[in-house]
Amino acid sequence: MLNIGFTGAEWDPFAELRQLQSQMNRMFDGPPGAASDGAWPPINMWAGDDSVVVTAEMPGVGTDDIDLTVRENTLIIAGKRTPPTEDENPAWHRRERPWGEFSRSIRLPLRVDPDKVEARVKNGVLEIEMGRPDAERPRKISVKTG
Repeated sequence: MLNIGFTGAEWDPFAELRQLQSQMNRMFDGPPGAASDGAWPPINMWAGDDSVVVTAEMPGVGTDDIDLTVRENTLIIAGKRTPPTEDENPAWHRRERPWGEFSRSIRLPLRVDPDKVEARVKNGVLEIEMGRPDAERPRKISVKTG
C-alpha cells in the first residue's frame, strides 16, 4: 500500500475522476438550482406556516390539458403538451422542448388538505397553493404567569 501524506482512507484516483466528472456535469447542467435530472415540468417549491406552494413552468400547456392530484403529502402533476402544427416533413435544426404526455410526482414537505388547494396559470407558469390541515398548523401558545 502506497500512502503519500494521506491520513485515513487509502487514496483512490478513480474516486477523484468521478468527482471531477460530476463537477463538470454540473457546470453544463445550467444555472445553479436548475433541475438537472431531466424531470418535466421544472418546479420550485416552498412552505410557509399555513401552506405549501409549487410553481411549475408549463409553456404551451392549456388548462384543460393539466391534471392535478393531491394525496396527503404527494402532488401529482400530469397532462399533455401537444406538438405545434407543422409541415409534413420539417427540417429540424434544434428540438429541445418536449411534447406528449407527462407525469411528475412531487413529495411535499408536509401533509396538505385536498380541500384547500388552489391552482392557477399565468404566463405559462402553473401555481398550486395547498393549505395545511387545521389540526396540523402551528399554533402560538400563550404562557400565563402564576
